[in-house]
Amino acid sequence: MTALGTEGLHDQAKGLDTLPLTDAATILAEGQIAAAAVLRAAAPEIAAASGTLAKTMRAGGVIHYVAAGSSGLMAAADALELGGTFSIPSAQIRIHMAGGMPTGVELPGETEDDLSGLDERFSALSERDTVIAVSASGTTPYTLEAARLSRAAGATIVGIANNAGSALLDLADHPILLATPPEVLSGSTRMGAGTAQKIALNMLSTLMAIKLGHVHDGMMVNLRADNAKLRLRAAGMVSRIAGVDETAASAALDATQGHVKPAVLVSKGQTPETAQAILRETEGNLRAALGRLEHKDS
Repeated sequence: MTALGTEGLHDQAKGLDTLPLTDAATILAEGQIAAAAVLRAAAPEIAAASGTLAKTMRAGGVIHYVAAGSSGLMAAADALELGGTFSIPSAQIRIHMAGGMPTGVELPGETEDDLSGLDERFSALSERDTVIAVSASGTTPYTLEAARLSRAAGATIVGIANNAGSALLDLADHPILLATPPEVLSGSTRMGAGTAQKIALNMLSTLMAIKLGHVHDGMMVNLRADNAKLRLRAAGMVSRIAGVDETAASAALDATQGHVKPAVLVSKGQTPETAQAILRETEGNLRAALGRLEHKDS
């Protein structure tokens, strides 16, 4: 039996297949809760890595998500939502999943051992770029080789793994250990390990957005309002932050092509052009922009 913690046997797994399904469901739920709890210990490393991601964005670099299998699905889920949630430019996000993004219901396992083409793809990175490499074992060949090549090219590596002392964590500039307990189904890292990875990725990208000024009092003020639900949400944010009714908020959004941050400033009496200028001067930070208006009025 391997020494990897993710391959160990869970202490409540014996006889799992003989239990009433309700009892088995409780054990599965507790396994997920225990996996999520490890994020408390990883919070400082996640916070430090998020600052690096923000620097990459500001420098015009690219964030590369690299993973295989279940970890690849977790990484892709985070990457795909950055545009709609925070208006992160698509040109600054790349997903590298072993075997490519699935187009059907098959997720072949042999692709994580395929290293062909990696040298050409990752040797072209630069010091402006950051790679988020995710592997439950911390030893997945595809993920590990991509991280090695990226680091040699000067990129910064954020390594996320569920086993202490793994090669990926040793290689990373920002090693994030998610020390999840053994899976209720031994080795099925789509479960607890995957849950912890998804939470860590959620935290990384959200903290990055906070650092970039895309969050204000828990509101996504840099979202892309490209459907009716999000347009209504945008109007509610402008109304709440600027202290105006939703009719005025909607009018401000119309004047700023649906962008929340300048719409808030327009609702405070600025022209769209002045609002954009203030936001450029404050690096897109709405709180700083509002502070400038208050200082001007005092």
